[in-house]
Amino acid sequence: MIIFRYLLKEVAKTQLAVFLVLMTIFISQKFVRVLGDASEGGIPGQLVMTFIALKIPDLAGFILPLSLFLGVLLAYGRIYADSEMTVLHACGVSEWYVVRVTLVLALVTAILTGIFTLYLSPLASEYEYQVKEELAADSGLSALVSGRFQQTGNQDAVVFIHDKDRKTNSFNKVFVAQLPKSGNLDANIINSSLVYAKTGKVFEDDKGSQQLVLGDGTRYHRDFDSGEFQSVSFTKYYIQIKDQEVERHHRKLNALSTPDLFKNPPPELAASYSATIQWRIAFPLACIILIFIAVPLSVVNPRQGKFAKMLPALMLFLGYLLLLTSMRSAIEKNALPSVIGLWPIHIGALFIGITLLMKERSSGRIIKAKLPSFKRNKLAKQRAQAIESSKGEED
Repeated sequence: MIIFRYLLKEVAKTQLAVFLVLMTIFISQKFVRVLGDASEGGIPGQLVMTFIALKIPDLAGFILPLSLFLGVLLAYGRIYADSEMTVLHACGVSEWYVVRVTLVLALVTAILTGIFTLYLSPLASEYEYQVKEELAADSGLSALVSGRFQQTGNQDAVVFIHDKDRKTNSFNKVFVAQLPKSGNLDANIINSSLVYAKTGKVFEDDKGSQQLVLGDGTRYHRDFDSGEFQSVSFTKYYIQIKDQEVERHHRKLNALSTPDLFKNPPPELAASYSATIQWRIAFPLACIILIFIAVPLSVVNPRQGKFAKMLPALMLFLGYLLLLTSMRSAIEKNALPSVIGLWPIHIGALFIGITLLMKERSSGRIIKAKLPSFKRNKLAKQRAQAIESSKGEED
């Protein structure tokens, strides 16, 4: 029991460290992209952390199997490099016992991965679609950024603000260009109404429609009869912005819940539904299969160091992932029957892991050592039979 807790603790500790490092790296990359969209006015600044949080389930579902794989390699590689595993083997701890101990942690990781890939990740994708649709339907006044020209949701006005108070949602030094609806671009520019105000504020009613109320400003417009430009000073000026109806965009399959994927899909999308289901199951299943590869590859010589087999191990992991991706794409394109699916890749990876494990086990080494003597005995028998047959011919 002490050995069980020790091995489990070492692997879990290393896996957690690898998981946190990888999550920090990937989240930082997502943060830079989302922050770039926010700086360009694509999304409001207050929703930056929301979009980052919605990316976490998808990233966690991918990083958990990788962190387990690297955690086993690093933890057991250190134990082998420090000759601790040699002592454990001398005390009767077999390679298969190490695999069984690690499979306990792999089972827990597979359950967590399944929660992310089968439930949380589709839920986060669906919520992200809903947030983007609400932003698209919004007139854009609540997402105005100071120091930038922005077009309203109905495409009829361009707004520029100098300063913005986020607490009261009020503006200072507001410029608005109202463009009349016309197919002639030159006519739009000439007949546009230009408004400048010292202050501005957004009001929203119960139905969701918004009004931009400007104060202490001047409106410049062209008189249609005389063709002359006029200016009108005002104390308050209201601009009604009609909100667009929320349009439900086409969802990708990654936003559909897992129970919905098992329902009767459209015939033309049956292969894609099957590929998506198998893709979500692949990551929890990979947590179990990768243990059979990681444990034998963690065996290193103390002189080599714990990173001796890190490169071939990573190459096997990348090959496993790329093959899964290729098979999924082939199923979606109907180039491969969905009944076959991703199972040949899983079976092949499991076969490689068992082969590597048998080579490291004592029974495997005994069989390997007996093969040359078996071949020599077989050759000796063949030679004896050849000599006896030759003597019989001479007689």
